[in-house]
Amino acid sequence: MSLLQIAWRNFCYRSVSSVLTTFSLALGVALVVMVLAIYGIITDAFRSNSAVSYNLVVGPKGDALQLTLNSVYYLSQPIQNLPFTDYMEFFDQQQRAEMVRRYGGPESLGEVAGKYSRFVAGGVAIPLALGDYFDQYRVVGTTPDFFDKLLHGPDVDQPFRFREGRNFEVFNEENGYFEAVLGSRVAANLGYGVGDIFYPTHGDPEGKGHRDAFRVVGVLAPTGTPNDRAAFVNLEGFYLMEGHAKPVESEPDDMIAGDAPAGTDPDGESIRPLTIPQREVTSILVRSGGLWGAQLMNLINEGKDAQAAAPVGEIHKMLTQIVGPLLTALIVITVITCVVAAMGILVGIYNSMSDRRRDIAVMRALGARRDAVTTIILLESLLIAVIGSVTGWVLAHSAILIASPFIEAHTGVRAGFLTISVYEFLVLPLVLLLATLAGLLPAAVAYRTDVSRNLAA
Repeated sequence: MSLLQIAWRNFCYRSVSSVLTTFSLALGVALVVMVLAIYGIITDAFRSNSAVSYNLVVGPKGDALQLTLNSVYYLSQPIQNLPFTDYMEFFDQQQRAEMVRRYGGPESLGEVAGKYSRFVAGGVAIPLALGDYFDQYRVVGTTPDFFDKLLHGPDVDQPFRFREGRNFEVFNEENGYFEAVLGSRVAANLGYGVGDIFYPTHGDPEGKGHRDAFRVVGVLAPTGTPNDRAAFVNLEGFYLMEGHAKPVESEPDDMIAGDAPAGTDPDGESIRPLTIPQREVTSILVRSGGLWGAQLMNLINEGKDAQAAAPVGEIHKMLTQIVGPLLTALIVITVITCVVAAMGILVGIYNSMSDRRRDIAVMRALGARRDAVTTIILLESLLIAVIGSVTGWVLAHSAILIASPFIEAHTGVRAGFLTISVYEFLVLPLVLLLATLAGLLPAAVAYRTDVSRNLAA
């Protein structure tokens, strides 16, 4: 019979004590693995979702991280707003003239190219308007280009797909300016689908409801990004809601009227899109052409009103400065928990040594060497460590699997039973090392067992 088999028989013979010690270790390991796995999930969520198909987020002067969290993750609150003319700076003269013709505004705006237009040639500039909610989810006012020109996915190469319906349109006869697309989680959690209508609330989930309703014309397929947790509405409809127009004291002398088609409000009255002076944007998603990103960011940041932030850089900074110390604290907690678990192994095996002295003496009398007896005790300690670690890992990942809908709803990451954090691989070697150390004291007692005295007892 091998030494490992003897160690296993000892484990089974003292089944109650062995199981309790193993289960205690399993609970400690489960706690550690669960904390480290969730930390890894959240970290991966921020890192993967910062890999977007635009390289800059432009918004009002303020905190760059807040701008990123607000515009990329739909967290935090908007800093302020930018005039619509700041958005127009990313377009050439012809495009600016078309905006003036369509919406109405100072004719002079359409006579020159935007000062950032040469940096965005071949790229995109997509406006966002934030501030409203649909239940607890953010309402994002934007243009159809958001879904037509942006990509997502781990390699940022996947176009947006619709599980139901289509992208919203700027204007059509059926719904006017009030069309919306729902993220997959919003539609699933609230039970909305194509054809339903909803009324955004102003400024807060519990805020005052707008009287203007948006009709859902599309539901996104799951993307694993924060876009699953947002309701996207046509920017023109967002502007037309009560309280969203920027007050204008007087019209410029060269103001021209826009010729965009008129929609209707809930009372059936004709309404036209806001003029350019009445428009504001919360932020602008920019993908610059070629290698102009860094130069464009510096140019914007040198101005007085706007700032540009690189999402990847801001998230990396946050993970380094804020989440990094948290990881250190988690590792300390991991070590302490594993030490406590190892002490449980030590106490469990050591307390059984008084009952084992005669058994050990018999083994020695039958020819077992001291080192063989010592090895059996160490193997028993390692058996408890391995069984407890594996059981704890299974418990932890079973809990993560059960909580996966909650995790996906709050992070956008689909967590499964085999969702593993790299930090988990530190736990088993640490537990085995501590279990070996914990088994040394009982092994030393077994090594020094007096054969003649214990046989005579």
